[in-house]
Amino acid sequence: MSEQPFVRYLGGEAGYRNFFGGTGNGLRNGLLALCVAAGLVGMVFGGGLWALAAGVIGAALVIVATIRTHRGSILDRWKRRSRWKARKRAGTDHFEPYQVGRWDQLTEATQHGTRAERQAAQKALNAMRANPDGADGMGWLQYGSRVPGIAWHAPAGEQPYLSVAFAVSGQLRGLEGVEKIVRAAEGWGRFLAGRAGTESLVRRVQTLSRLLPPDTARQQQWAAQNIDAAPEDAGEHAKFMQQLASYDEVIGLASANAMVQRHYVILSWPLSGEFLDTASNYGEGRDGWRRLMADQIEATVRGLKAARQGEAVPLTARQTAALMLHQQNPHLLIDAARRADPLDFGVRSYDEFSAHIVEGVDELHQTEDGNPIPVTWWHRTAAIRADALETGGRTPLWTLKLVTGAELDFIRSISFHINLVPATEAKVRARKDVTSDASALLADKKKGRQISDQTEGNLSAAQRRRNDLAAGSSHQGVEWIGYITISARSRDELARASRRLSETCKNDPGIARLDWLDSFQAAASGLTWPIGRGITPTGTTAGGRMIQALAGHTEKEALS
Repeated sequence: MSEQPFVRYLGGEAGYRNFFGGTGNGLRNGLLALCVAAGLVGMVFGGGLWALAAGVIGAALVIVATIRTHRGSILDRWKRRSRWKARKRAGTDHFEPYQVGRWDQLTEATQHGTRAERQAAQKALNAMRANPDGADGMGWLQYGSRVPGIAWHAPAGEQPYLSVAFAVSGQLRGLEGVEKIVRAAEGWGRFLAGRAGTESLVRRVQTLSRLLPPDTARQQQWAAQNIDAAPEDAGEHAKFMQQLASYDEVIGLASANAMVQRHYVILSWPLSGEFLDTASNYGEGRDGWRRLMADQIEATVRGLKAARQGEAVPLTARQTAALMLHQQNPHLLIDAARRADPLDFGVRSYDEFSAHIVEGVDELHQTEDGNPIPVTWWHRTAAIRADALETGGRTPLWTLKLVTGAELDFIRSISFHINLVPATEAKVRARKDVTSDASALLADKKKGRQISDQTEGNLSAAQRRRNDLAAGSSHQGVEWIGYITISARSRDELARASRRLSETCKNDPGIARLDWLDSFQAAASGLTWPIGRGITPTGTTAGGRMIQALAGHTEKEALS
């Protein structure tokens, strides 16, 4: 076997080809079509050449406004600024956990007082919400103790779905050989392919790696419990205290600049007609949902173990909430499930244009009067998109630098969202993309134009997808996107961490550009929480919808 694990090509291909060929955004195409139509209609109704000229000028402005640069397009920047101004004006750039008494007080204040007082009360009312922005519309189907937590999501404008988070120990431990890496990658591929078929109820998979400093509380607790009591003799007492200080120093040195890893896999089940139809065979209403999910969770545990993910344990609702609280305020222990409330997982926060700032407390340390120490954490999230990757061969370890890089000594969460596409659907899209790209390439050759690197890269990527999905293979289609959330104690530390992350991404994983999700950083933080938020599936083709309609529902007499 070769010294390198098997290689796959990623990067460059931004998405499926549209009606006009290429992967240009739909908004630009729509605006261009509108300008052309407006110009032609204007000519017909007496506008003459002036109407045509106005249409041409409008189309030129659309092209200029939508040209993508390393800082985004002019239109993107305008949208970010407009969104930020609207949030500040409405007061939704702040988040206050919901409190009944405070809500009633603010509601009363919006009806009395001066206009300025009513507006201030309304802004404060807008800031008070049941869930933080990153988990809008989230509740629970099952949140009892010692049972898997099944989150129920109904985000605004999206299809409702259920999600379950699984803690895994990971595929690789320490130094592993090439064969072990290849087997692990193949096992993970089989896990995804097994859940991408048309009969599967799972449609999205999220991986999450949390990088945080080691928790030394257990070592300190061991020392307190196992070291003899302080002697009464003054000299011996001083020596005893010196030994304790020395032990604390050893713990501090051992944990300095060290980062530990916690890994999770989150699966999402859309509440589609197929899900409801299947659940009806398990029982009526929500009871049928829970019984179906119990089978799905058990099958997922078996699949994760078969995929060499080590131990796979579904998180309870309290454990999921504790993880989310820790990601907002890293001073809260990641495993402190007993203190977590599944119905209250938001921490008071506010936004700046490029940061999500959380105000919490350090429960492990107290002030002299016994109160928890207030702390502030700054978070910033960036997206890793396919078109920002440098096209080239990558091994299964291509993101390892982001997880283990010694220069990345700040707390961070790295999450990849995978939308599973059945092979029948993926094959249709791959064939269409190959045809579109080959046609564009042939047209350039006939007209004597220089061949575009993007067209060649897209054609090569589409051909690889088509070959991978050839008849007889067990492969399925996927769409993916990655996110990284970094955390720091101050604005300056967050700025340094942002620059260091960008440099590391360019130098090692080949990520040419990070797309910082500024102007809505509070909601962006939720993209790296264990709740399956972060990817919008591409709509199915007409053929796929027809096959789904012809499949109908399961027969009442069928066992499943």
